[in-house]
Amino acid sequence: MIAHVEPFHATTIGRLAYELAGQGRDVIHLEYGQPSTGAPAAAIAAAHAVLDSEAGGYWESPALRERIARHYAEAYGVTVSPEQVFLTCGASPAFVLALSCLFRPGARVALARPGYVAYRNALRTLYIEPVEMACGPAERYQVTAAALDAMDPAPDGLIVASPANPTGTVIAPEELAAIAEVCARKGIAVISDEIYHGLTYGPAAQSMLQHVPDTLVVNSFSKWFSMAGWRLGWLVVPPALIDAARARIANLFLTPPVLAQHAGLVAFDCDEELHGHLANYARNRELLLAALPRLGLAHIAPPDGAFYIWADIGHLTDDSFAFCRQLLADTGVATAPGVDFDPIDGNRFIRFSFAASTPEIEDAIERMVVWFAARA
Repeated sequence: MIAHVEPFHATTIGRLAYELAGQGRDVIHLEYGQPSTGAPAAAIAAAHAVLDSEAGGYWESPALRERIARHYAEAYGVTVSPEQVFLTCGASPAFVLALSCLFRPGARVALARPGYVAYRNALRTLYIEPVEMACGPAERYQVTAAALDAMDPAPDGLIVASPANPTGTVIAPEELAAIAEVCARKGIAVISDEIYHGLTYGPAAQSMLQHVPDTLVVNSFSKWFSMAGWRLGWLVVPPALIDAARARIANLFLTPPVLAQHAGLVAFDCDEELHGHLANYARNRELLLAALPRLGLAHIAPPDGAFYIWADIGHLTDDSFAFCRQLLADTGVATAPGVDFDPIDGNRFIRFSFAASTPEIEDAIERMVVWFAARA
């Protein structure tokens, strides 16, 4: 038996966008959740120094694991030992590692819908059943404690993402605490995707570790640290799962790139540059929010964090993939179809990423205003 894995339609849009660019078209990429900025300058300098002096090999940086552990104490007031930190080639392997440590085939894991497409497909690849919870405006597109408590039977696990992809919504601290209470009472294991932590436009997001000490936390250098191409992430596991995680990572993934680990250690102390990126995202967010009425888009998820706007285009189409393809062909603006993130209702949604440069966002808005007006 082979698991059924659905395509990731945003990558198809991305390929078409690069093909158009190869033909000489001026393309603006709003389809991918990746920063347009590069790694911090000091991190790049550190990588150059290592490249000139070391051969590299299979290696996991003790200093980086210690720095990540210290980050949890400084940012969230929780204690994590370096032995609980596993370095990975980005967040995706960390997520697979977490699932394989926690669940057997046939387990049931709850998650929000809409939600990141790879959650659903990674679960299915491992023969774990995704139990999607419909989350709309009333729930701020997030899992709620009440909905989780009402599930019968209770799921074996729960995936939490705050800020979330594709909506950018953040779960309030009191709701996180309520979710934690339900999970503790019903024996539900928790995986928390905290890859967008740091990228918030109001109060900072809390870590699920502040509420569920044995949470498995996935994070990455791709978003806040602007190092998507360096393929570096991490997984925090509870002490009881250290041996299981060590056995799996050695057999499935080995270690992340040496250069990335050296650069990541330095990136942790590049706060001024990284907060400058956040200021750019905040500006881009405001530009798009101001432009949405001109596009005729009145219904969006509250973009509390990350760098996404999740917008309802149901008055214009019932096929978001075809809509995004046509938008790209006509304007050169690439966006992500909602069907990736919600296989039930996503055909009437679109996701804009505002991680591009501010001039690109301004240009994209001007291109889209006329195009959307013609379809109103």
